[in-house]
Amino acid sequence: MTDRTVLITGCSSGFGKLAVHTFRASGWNVVATMRSPEKEAELTGLEGVLVTRLDVKDPRSIDAAFEQATAAFGSIDAVVNNAGYGSNALFEQSPDASVRDIYETNVFGLMNVMRRALPDMRKRGSGCIVNVTSMGGLMGLLGNSVYSSSKFAAEGLTEALALEYKPLGIRVVSVAPGAYLTTAFGANTDNYVESGDPQLVEHSRKLRDHFAAIVSGGEPQDPQEVADKIYECVTADDVPVHNPVGADAERLSGLIDSLPSRQAFVAAMEQMLLPPAG
Repeated sequence: MTDRTVLITGCSSGFGKLAVHTFRASGWNVVATMRSPEKEAELTGLEGVLVTRLDVKDPRSIDAAFEQATAAFGSIDAVVNNAGYGSNALFEQSPDASVRDIYETNVFGLMNVMRRALPDMRKRGSGCIVNVTSMGGLMGLLGNSVYSSSKFAAEGLTEALALEYKPLGIRVVSVAPGAYLTTAFGANTDNYVESGDPQLVEHSRKLRDHFAAIVSGGEPQDPQEVADKIYECVTADDVPVHNPVGADAERLSGLIDSLPSRQAFVAAMEQMLLPPAG
């Protein structure tokens, strides 16, 4: 192993677990964090991997994880904010508690981890932070409005920090995956699609059925693409601030860039995603 170390949140499954294996295969020390490390069997005991508890909503657990990481490996060269929480619901269907949980994880939790990581990186004059966001942070994703808004916030925060910390030798970038089938998304997603009055439920079903018909039939995307993109963002100096990954996210990003205005993009999405009137 080398003296390079990465700390990754949300490693119990999905992109996080794949990223652990990807970094380890390239010789990195990996701090694989999760809320319930006692349940983890696959990563525990691997050479160069420290499995420990970190709940992004609990600053004390973040401090403890960083302290264990530095005791085991020394300085932390990169942090990957992968932990996330989703929601399938129209805005009116989203209970206040669910909205707050999503923001506590996807926005404030991400901030909590960065607040802990940045001072050490700043003192060393080097480091990289990768924030895993979503295609839903590039567009207002109907049927996932609260989740989408939290990922917009993460993208905006990443862009601002990229500018703030570049003069200090720290890179801050985002990785925005498209639609991937991972165990993590299903396990960490609230579903309220049948909530609300009959009109709201009917409207929700109509929107979702139309959207499902549009996106069905494509080949499943390999989530390893996301882990590889995360690794590239940490190890390559010339990556952009925003990094969509997956054929769907890349097409979406290309469409946004090709149109003359954001309103033109919204109009294109309206034509594509909304069912015919009547």
